Amino acid sequence: MFCLKMSHIHDIRMQSFQNSGVYLVTSGQMSSGRSTLDIVKFALAGGIRLVQLREKNLSRKDLMSLTVDVRRMTADSGALLIINDMIDVAQEVGADGVHLGQNDFPVSQARKLAPDLIIGASTHSIGEALKAQADGASYINIGPIFPTKTKAWDDEFLGIDGLRKISAVTRVPFTVMGGIKKHHIPELKAAGARIVAVVTEITAADNPENAARTLLSLMTP
Repeated sequence: MFCLKMSHIHDIRMQSFQNSGVYLVTSGQMSSGRSTLDIVKFALAGGIRLVQLREKNLSRKDLMSLTVDVRRMTADSGALLIINDMIDVAQEVGADGVHLGQNDFPVSQARKLAPDLIIGASTHSIGEALKAQADGASYINIGPIFPTKTKAWDDEFLGIDGLRKISAVTRVPFTVMGGIKKHHIPELKAAGARIVAVVTEITAADNPENAARTLLSLMTP
């Protein structure tokens, strides 16, 4: 294991991260015809303070334009912005972090390149969680917990038992994701979840601002 180098800026960002409660992951394709900018605006108005920009179908030019706008909106609201996959984009726009999947840029290399950034890692098993943690991930995402249409998945969904098993071996903060609806919040909290990551529960809601506010109230200790 290499020596983990994380900065004071990183630690300050993680303090905000751990107090966020609800983690919005965007998807322009699953926003009921509304723009990602509108969804982010509504979510921020509803109290969301942690946003991951996840727009895989945009050209780099369009993604950069969108990212600059979202960075401005999140900064004005005191919210954290995490960029999906692209550490170079995160650094270029001054985002707070990057989230990496199992087949994306290695967590260990990302940590060496960006000691200031929050670096998240998607994990689906105990082994993946332990590796991400050892490689310098700031947090891990555990999932998918429940069946979901936002991620292609051929394996079994983890469920609450899987969440308990993986979270039991982690020392870094974790988020949970995958098919999470507001009625799941009590059992997720009982299993130790403190930050839930959602897509359509906000993006596809009739009133995204109210949906965000409701989720946050349910996650409040």
